[in-house]
Amino acid sequence: MSVDSQIGDRQKVVLLGAGGHAKVVLDALRAQGIRVDGVVDPELAKTETVWRALPVLGSDSDFLELDPKDFVLVNGVGSLPGNNLRQKLFEKFKSAGFDFLSVVHTSTFIGSGVMLGEGVQIMAGSIIQPDCQVGKNSIVNTGAIVDHDCMIGENVHIAPGVTISGNAVIEDGVHIGTGASVIQGVIIGRGTVIGAGTVVVKSVPEYSKLIGIKPRLKTAGNESDL
Repeated sequence: MSVDSQIGDRQKVVLLGAGGHAKVVLDALRAQGIRVDGVVDPELAKTETVWRALPVLGSDSDFLELDPKDFVLVNGVGSLPGNNLRQKLFEKFKSAGFDFLSVVHTSTFIGSGVMLGEGVQIMAGSIIQPDCQVGKNSIVNTGAIVDHDCMIGENVHIAPGVTISGNAVIEDGVHIGTGASVIQGVIIGRGTVIGAGTVVVKSVPEYSKLIGIKPRLKTAGNESDL
């Protein structure tokens, strides 16, 4: 999807949020050559008029009073287990008529046949191989790898350094923690949290928590935890 197809001739690009994830997203936008016209953040608006060379345009409630046709939004709120602020923000502004820009850092590799939903963010150094789908408002974070034919749902966070092998299905609202690995063909049910560094070797039911699986050492006639 080209930048030109997402931004109208007279539309301004506005970032929602001013935390750590917003900094990463802003750098990705600037690497793409996209001009960002301002930032909206309720806490920042109380004390500041400028953030990282962007004008502070007020709070969410201030911005919701404007004509959505004049803007394209970028979701700068990050995603953590048990915190659905990012999803709530996306849904609130979508219901008010605003559209969201997808962000793809220039250092990523996107294979043929990949389909990205509205507001998807593909961060620096990540790889998405052919015929994958990534649902709206999801993040494939720094250095993550998604191999061929994977189905990634909506409002998913694939954290930095995650590896997902081919033909996996990651359902809506899943969080996969930093450095986790998912083998080929498994299904991770909606709302599940996979802890950092966890190795997923079989399908996981929805709304589960899979954290800190110990590897096992197999020798002739013996098996033990490492």
